[in-house]
Amino acid sequence: MRRPVTLVLLPGLDGTDVFFQPLLRELPAGITPLVLSFPVTGDQGYPALLRLVREATGGLEEFHVLGWSFSGPLAVMLAASEPRRVRGLILSASFLRAPRRLLRPARFALVGPVLWSWRVLRRAPLRLFRAPDDPLRAAKRLTWSRIPAGVLARRLRAVATVDVRSALGACRMPLLNLVAGGDWIVPGRNADEIAAAHPAARTRVLPGGHLAMYHHPRLAVAAIGDLIATTSDRG
Repeated sequence: MRRPVTLVLLPGLDGTDVFFQPLLRELPAGITPLVLSFPVTGDQGYPALLRLVREATGGLEEFHVLGWSFSGPLAVMLAASEPRRVRGLILSASFLRAPRRLLRPARFALVGPVLWSWRVLRRAPLRLFRAPDDPLRAAKRLTWSRIPAGVLARRLRAVATVDVRSALGACRMPLLNLVAGGDWIVPGRNADEIAAAHPAARTRVLPGGHLAMYHHPRLAVAAIGDLIATTSDRG
């Protein structure tokens, strides 16, 4: 790697740095991470979060940006609005519009109590099949303690109505799409939409489900490093 680069990391629906920790431990010295977290108060829509991200990155001359899941559209919006500063765009287990089409008509049911019940149900398999000190169980417990169900509901309503296909089509920087091979939350047709909007996109498939980047950080870092090396070669 010819020169140090900054990698801005935008988190998933939880809005925290928790699930980025394995990736951060694998990053080489030539990549400086800037992990952004989202507030748990105020507007949770993409335009409002974009303003926060642009403010947080305002002091950077240039950088690469990675948007994981929920933040994929946000990373695209940032790249489209900052074409001179964003050198490379990375999407991980993400989408350009609602990853499942039923999400849009169901958006009115996405409220705090519903999300609270869903989270309770999601905890059951972790308690039954994973040890109390299992890293994934501990990570999910930490995020659940930080993020109110109402905040998750507002973010999901934002997902239901987002559409950044045209924004990605206007982006000219290199793009890496990290796809989780067994992802049922963001199924494969979302990768097809990304490839259609940005024909030069590189697609790399990671094994496992939606948290593939968490479970296979070394594979993710290798693909990210290849993209960054390409942009460095361009000067």
